[in-house]
Amino acid sequence: MNISILGSGTSHGIPVVGCDCPVCTSKDPFDKRMRSSLLVEGGGVSLVIDTGPEFRLQVIRAGLKKLDAVLLTHPHADHLHGLDDVRPFSHKKAIEVFGNDATIEELKERFSYIFRITQEGGGKPRLAPKTVTRQFTLGGLTITPIPCKHGELDILGWYIIESGAKSGAENNANTPAGRGILYLTDCSTLPLKSQTLINQPEAAIIGGLREQPHPTHFSFAEALETGIKTGAKKIFLTHLCHNHSHKEITRYCAQFKKKTGIKGTKIAPAYDGLQLALY
Repeated sequence: MNISILGSGTSHGIPVVGCDCPVCTSKDPFDKRMRSSLLVEGGGVSLVIDTGPEFRLQVIRAGLKKLDAVLLTHPHADHLHGLDDVRPFSHKKAIEVFGNDATIEELKERFSYIFRITQEGGGKPRLAPKTVTRQFTLGGLTITPIPCKHGELDILGWYIIESGAKSGAENNANTPAGRGILYLTDCSTLPLKSQTLINQPEAAIIGGLREQPHPTHFSFAEALETGIKTGAKKIFLTHLCHNHSHKEITRYCAQFKKKTGIKGTKIAPAYDGLQLALY
């Protein structure tokens, strides 16, 4: 299973419009952050988690030729508003779009033109929205929605393993340990019940907005502590704001490891273009 970070930035993206802070004016390519999104390729399928405003640019940069599904964490603009650009992938078959009930309902409202019968021409994507509440399979991937909180908003994280299961089959077996990818962004609380759905992923990519606490996002420390609780072998911070450069976050992660005495776990900031191969 191959994982690509399409974007690692917060809702503004980095650089922020009109901002001349040290991070926004940085020449370091690791400080250029598009809105947060993830590409997963494995089990015979390709899917993305969230379609932010730069979705078109992100998948062109990644060289993506096929898209089978979209997993949505929640319907905020920075995670949804590039959805129309899945259109070239949907000529032969509708793209399945998975999310919780509130996200799918808002998708249908915000992109209502997609679902209306209209004249030919003009072009619009073919989508098959699906509300999901339990583990399911897509090709050879087993996908588990992870309910969590973004402030008071109910959102989803996603836990994906390469299972070899056939498409469409329900899979209620215990998730194998030491495999797969956990993706939690815009999370401020991971309920205990949701933690039981996660079993020592190979890698956890978790939104950590900044060092300072925030009412609707994990801080760096909260995100890293959550990753450690899951037993992940590698933990990457994503959904990063312009308060900290990539180098500063790298130093923070090193200091966090030293302070907590964590050994055998890789801790680092994500960055646009980061690729991981999970076996």
